[in-house]
Amino acid sequence: MAAVRIVFLFLLLGGLPLSCPLSEKEALLKLKQSFTHSGSLNSWNPDSVPCSARWTGIICNKGVITGLHLSGLQLSGTIDVEALIQLPSLRTISLIDNKFTGPIPEFNKIGVLKALLLTRNQFFGDIPDDFFSTLTSLKKVYLSSNNFSGNIPNSLAQLSHLLELHLDRNQFSGPVPHLKYASIITSLDFSNNNLQGQIPDSLSKFDAKAFAGNEGLCGNPLPKSCEDNASPPGESQANISKLVVASLIAVVVFLMVFIFLSASKRREDEFSMLGRDREEVVEVHVPGSAQDRQSIRRGGGDSRRGSKQGKAGMSDLVVINDEKGTFGLADLMKAAAEVLGNGGLGSAYKAVMANGLSVVVKRMREMNKIGKDGFDAEMRRLGRLRHQNILTPLAYHYRREEKLVVSEYVPKGSLLYVLHGDRGACHADLDWETRLIIVKGIASGLGFLHSEFATYDLPHGNLKSSNVLLCDDYEPLLSDYAFHPLINPSNASQAMFAYKAPEYAQNQEVSPKSDVYCLGIIILEIMTSKFPSQYLTNGKGGTDVVQWVSSAVAEKREAELIDPEIANDAADELDRMVQLLTIGADCTHASPQQRPDMKEAIRRIEEI
Repeated sequence: MAAVRIVFLFLLLGGLPLSCPLSEKEALLKLKQSFTHSGSLNSWNPDSVPCSARWTGIICNKGVITGLHLSGLQLSGTIDVEALIQLPSLRTISLIDNKFTGPIPEFNKIGVLKALLLTRNQFFGDIPDDFFSTLTSLKKVYLSSNNFSGNIPNSLAQLSHLLELHLDRNQFSGPVPHLKYASIITSLDFSNNNLQGQIPDSLSKFDAKAFAGNEGLCGNPLPKSCEDNASPPGESQANISKLVVASLIAVVVFLMVFIFLSASKRREDEFSMLGRDREEVVEVHVPGSAQDRQSIRRGGGDSRRGSKQGKAGMSDLVVINDEKGTFGLADLMKAAAEVLGNGGLGSAYKAVMANGLSVVVKRMREMNKIGKDGFDAEMRRLGRLRHQNILTPLAYHYRREEKLVVSEYVPKGSLLYVLHGDRGACHADLDWETRLIIVKGIASGLGFLHSEFATYDLPHGNLKSSNVLLCDDYEPLLSDYAFHPLINPSNASQAMFAYKAPEYAQNQEVSPKSDVYCLGIIILEIMTSKFPSQYLTNGKGGTDVVQWVSSAVAEKREAELIDPEIANDAADELDRMVQLLTIGADCTHASPQQRPDMKEAIRRIEEI
């Protein structure tokens, strides 16, 4: 009887439909069945293997699926999360620019996710407060341009690896949460919601644009002070103290402006005040007489004489490239100016003149390696350069204690800003082909400089994404180049990025291969969208892109490092992306002897 019971139990259990795990192919086909309008996934053929056949939107590493990048495919329907759970190595889900609707799917069941990108869909409703508590590995969360509402989940604020958080253009309400690990976040956008209250101090480091469009928000970095609101009885002494401090700051700013407006009427030798006061706004005029213009074209008189004789020195601006017309120091003195920032070589200002020309004035203090005649010769040489990827200076001003270099203002801004400063419209335009155009343009400009300044140790010397300007068509322009012969040796290592190359730290040496190292950093930055820690003087923040990519190359997992926003352009482009990433890795090899020279690097880039 006992034997019969055992056999019966065995048959009973054997007859039950046990739940067996699906293969990755079966899981994807099950996922596809949950979509409507899935014609774009015709490559998902049951008779093929996803990784080998390169199914659309499937990212693989060593034959294992690590990413689902289904952006811009007009997909709708439901999302079968249970099928996704059957992909144990899945790290990235990108469903950007589709037509999915309804509450947020239960992606929190996939605890190993590193990136969740749902921008530009039609998801709606509240997100449960504990939704992200199981997604502890998340680094990127993009929920922009949906219709999510309710409070921002508290569990989202507790993520310890979060680097990029974009919740803009939704209907979130309530307060901005205190992000526990705000110090490591590199990209943030809460704009255009219904958020209210004071912005946490830990988030004041971000640009005001990250919080714009929330009428109820106040506090730094927004211009709207929370002190403007009616204070309830018993307001804390701390808030009162803040009000007092703000008032004192306002008085100080007023005094600074008053001092500057007074100083702006003084003689030419006080032009250096441009760098001392950062809120200059004065009227512009263009020199009127032909004699004035001829004096400008000739470069005026001796700069030392000009600095002592008032108006006699006002034309002491040497125009070395008159393609944008001619102008004098007086025009810059009276132009509306704004601070653009400080760099290793000095401060930069934007000036808009009466003829409509916008220029950037760079105030250089550490360029006394050679005398005036040598400086004149070097600057005139720069003024003769013509190349589609080189920003040729327009003019310069020489004084022993400081130099001014004037170039045309490029409105779109730097590659650094487009990549990291605005993850909005500009960054959205950086598809794979655009990034390849940028890299090719940078390489072409560098090749030109290495030909023109072949005898220089550093033909460029200061190549980094902040010195790559982008035209409207994203064609790059290199700036801040060929200054190495002018900079004091004691300051060069601090002012020029090429000195970050390993050979300087190891042997106190730089060479044209140091420019190749800088090119490699930019390539890695463009392909991963990571901010390189190499740009930071204190070494805190950013990503060590050299070590990060080197490790991935050694482990044959380069594809994981490609920015998801371009990796999902087309699966058949991934090989080309990896090729370019590998060139960047080779250019940043610790040994200059094992790096390609500039010609070889350019040849490999052109082949892509």
